[in-house]
Amino acid sequence: MRILTCSAIAACMALTAPQLAQAQDLGSNFKRDKNVSVRQRPRPDYEATGQKAGGFTLYPRVTVDFEHNDNIYAVATAKTDDNIWRVKPELAVRSDWSRHALGFFAGGNVIRYSDKGTEDTEEYTLSANGRLDVARGSNITASGQYQRLTEPRTSITAGSPAGATPKPVQYDLVTSSLVGTKEFNRLRVTARLDDKDFNYKDQGSPLFNQNTRDRNELSYGAKAEYAVSPDTALYVSATGNKKDYDTNLAAFDRSSDGYVLGVGANFDVSELVRGDLQVGYMKQSYDRAAFKDIDGVNVLGRLEWFPTQLTTVGVNGSRTIEESVAPGSPGFVSSNIGASIDHELLRNVLLSASYTHGKDEYEQIARDDKRDNFAATATYLLNRRVGLFLTYNYLKQDSTGAAKGASFKDNKLIASVALQF
Repeated sequence: MRILTCSAIAACMALTAPQLAQAQDLGSNFKRDKNVSVRQRPRPDYEATGQKAGGFTLYPRVTVDFEHNDNIYAVATAKTDDNIWRVKPELAVRSDWSRHALGFFAGGNVIRYSDKGTEDTEEYTLSANGRLDVARGSNITASGQYQRLTEPRTSITAGSPAGATPKPVQYDLVTSSLVGTKEFNRLRVTARLDDKDFNYKDQGSPLFNQNTRDRNELSYGAKAEYAVSPDTALYVSATGNKKDYDTNLAAFDRSSDGYVLGVGANFDVSELVRGDLQVGYMKQSYDRAAFKDIDGVNVLGRLEWFPTQLTTVGVNGSRTIEESVAPGSPGFVSSNIGASIDHELLRNVLLSASYTHGKDEYEQIARDDKRDNFAATATYLLNRRVGLFLTYNYLKQDSTGAAKGASFKDNKLIASVALQF
């Protein structure tokens, strides 16, 4: 189950770091831009102009968050509240070329607690990405990224078999990807290779050892899409993966191989609905004999409804196999369904809300986790340089079974200001 975040800045596309411009695809059967969501809609009067530097444009930005959290340790009783400051400087660089593209990003996140200084951490990200336009409808993209991240206390993978760790768990994540796309009129073929390397930081005690989680995840796959019309395509996809754990302790070795086979459709069929739906079969086989295979139905989907040009309603769902840190369990099947709504009250005032329900069913142990998350954000863009955000986030987790994990409720209220140039 993916970890849910509550940062106000993440809810506003207007101040999101620029991404690489897409290759020219005029006349393509795979364009899905008939409808424009509230978050995607251009707002020239409120977008950063950037700083020109030769063939590149620099987009500096800094965001300051002030958060009140009523349960910073994510526990059921004896809750501890605190006020948290975050300062997030960022610099995005994007090329201005007519063909090909190149981009860079550097960002940090300094986190400070008013009372509980042991929770203080720093995060940072360095990344580069590029696109080579081989021919019309054909391109190759590549990216690389290094991150130092902190696992939230509310994460289902936070802590250890001995309980909550003395300090937040930090880890380094190195990711890289290579994607090739070729379009043949009604047929488009995409092949991709992704690599992730996780390196967790030790907690200084054998009771809270995190090194057993160090691993490399390699995934590879291909997707073939056939456009039955300019606004609808059917596709088949196949993705394989190999996960290698570094540990020499057999009890913690969850090395495995797996695959996902799927069929689906993506569409933008009217001025009302756009989406991408896939269903298939997934399987993960573990090297350790004591761990049984996990398999079942795989689902990935998202739908967007546009009742008016000022409102976008979204629905999403997934069913996937995820990594476990619970003793005796190789992994779990995570099922999630969610809904969201974005409304443009004024050109510079946006209101957003989302709700997600998830259930994690652990293999070979008696444990089920249910999570409910609600978030609401109000965005006020003063001008192209300043944005204000107010976010409320509610998270509830119920864990049941003989090997159950933590159950808790957590409320966060976050006020943010973003400055961009």
